Amino acid sequence: MKLCLVITTRGNYAKVKSIIQAAENDPDVELQIIVGGGAILAKYGNIADSLTTMGVNVDRRIHFLVEGETPVTMAKSAGLAVSEFTTAFENLQPDVVMVIADRFECLSIAMTASYMNIPVAHMEGGEVSGSIDESIRHAITKLSHVHFPATQEAADRIIRMGEAPETVFPVGATSLDVIAGLDLDNLQPIMEKQASAGVGARVDLTQPYLTVIQHPVTTEYAENLEHVNQTLNAIHELGMGTIWIWPNMDAGSDGISKGIRIFREKHVDAPMHFFKSLPIEHYAPLLKNAQAIVGNSSSGIREAAFLGTPCVNIGSRQSGRDRSVNIIDVGYDKAEIKAAIQKQLDHGRYEENHMWGDGKAGPKILDVLKTFDFTIQKRICY
Repeated sequence: MKLCLVITTRGNYAKVKSIIQAAENDPDVELQIIVGGGAILAKYGNIADSLTTMGVNVDRRIHFLVEGETPVTMAKSAGLAVSEFTTAFENLQPDVVMVIADRFECLSIAMTASYMNIPVAHMEGGEVSGSIDESIRHAITKLSHVHFPATQEAADRIIRMGEAPETVFPVGATSLDVIAGLDLDNLQPIMEKQASAGVGARVDLTQPYLTVIQHPVTTEYAENLEHVNQTLNAIHELGMGTIWIWPNMDAGSDGISKGIRIFREKHVDAPMHFFKSLPIEHYAPLLKNAQAIVGNSSSGIREAAFLGTPCVNIGSRQSGRDRSVNIIDVGYDKAEIKAAIQKQLDHGRYEENHMWGDGKAGPKILDVLKTFDFTIQKRICY
């Protein structure tokens, strides 16, 4: 079986690493890896070079991102991605293409494979979330031939969408596989990395600190600058050491990046360090030992719950998503954000919650794919 995995963001690698490891040890699987989009651009951390350094073979590198991070450039990037992935799939001739979650380019990948009669396997379908992401996620579900949702509730939604129950396998979140196998108490690598990567003050991680990730919300494009300013000012007033990770490549990213740059110019002595991206091997210990994760990343919903890390979730990006008790939801308001962080600091760590999986999803996915009887022609089941 020729299994094609596509990595387009820094988070994608964490979600496919356990599948890669399982496939590399399986003589019945030929692994194909395509890396593109933000994963090959320096401004988003260039994950492709890190993969090569780690010994992961990359079969194709694809450029499809149009510069600008606006709704127009995002739509044009999605169209360009269709063209580029068509060429890649024609050359590689995969038996199955794995599509992850809800990013705009993942819809392009699923559409391309479907038109070319290549079976699509979809991870993390069936979830409710905010922004355009939810619509994209469900559209990918309707193009996919086999489904690997993270929870039983998500699996039930997929079936209610008309997908055949025998095509739905709730295996858990694959990102937890990587976390489960790491030494989460070792913060030395990220302490050292501050000296050679990122910008800002060097944060002492032996003292209480926060982790912040705030992505743009595409349906609130014009407000992203003001939204991140509320977060920046709340964090600044608390005065805690903070590791801040740059936003993703969605429309509105420029607004958030602008807010961060202006803040840094005004507050050069603030105890904050900003990274473009971090590999999961560094990010997981950082998240585990933080007093809280702040922002709107899905890792505050999913990985933080698995680790018991308190989360302050800001705004609408994760609206409606299943959540554990580790989360406090707030609006885009400095006072609300600051009060919620303080409440989480007072509370401390939560009990670990395995609602998103047990850290063994990757091998389960590969076992299903190897024996699954794919039928290209789909039919709605109601």
